[in-house]
Amino acid sequence: MNIAVFPGSFDPITLGHYDIINRGIKLFDKIIVAIGVNAEKKYMFPIGERQRFIEEAFKDEPKVEVITYKGLTIDLCHKVGAQFILRGLRNPADFEFEKAIAHTNRELSKIETVFLLTAARTSYISSSIVRDVLRNGGDYTILVPDSVRVE
Repeated sequence: MNIAVFPGSFDPITLGHYDIINRGIKLFDKIIVAIGVNAEKKYMFPIGERQRFIEEAFKDEPKVEVITYKGLTIDLCHKVGAQFILRGLRNPADFEFEKAIAHTNRELSKIETVFLLTAARTSYISSSIVRDVLRNGGDYTILVPDSVRVE
């Protein structure tokens, strides 16, 4: 069984993340969306809410599982039996950043990183942009799956 871990903070999940997961479903038997916990980072949404957003977005997709974790992603991969890390790339800066992490992960383990380019229609979307739109009262709904609703 080919299992991929798609790690991130997903604060919140965006249409870019959603697209990568949907396209990854065609490549892997299972995708574990892994919400990383970093005690030093300030999040807009509590981890339970971020998890709920993703679970609801993929409630009809049995190949997607959502978990939370602390520590190294490669340690999580070993724990859950994943052979791959799935990552999305929006631009050349993402590639340079992700390439260094992928080389390090491969050096530390045998886990391969698979990169998918984001769709052109979502390549400009990031969680930080969504948070900024939310903080300023803009229409965030065009940037996130329907499961992300803020009162």
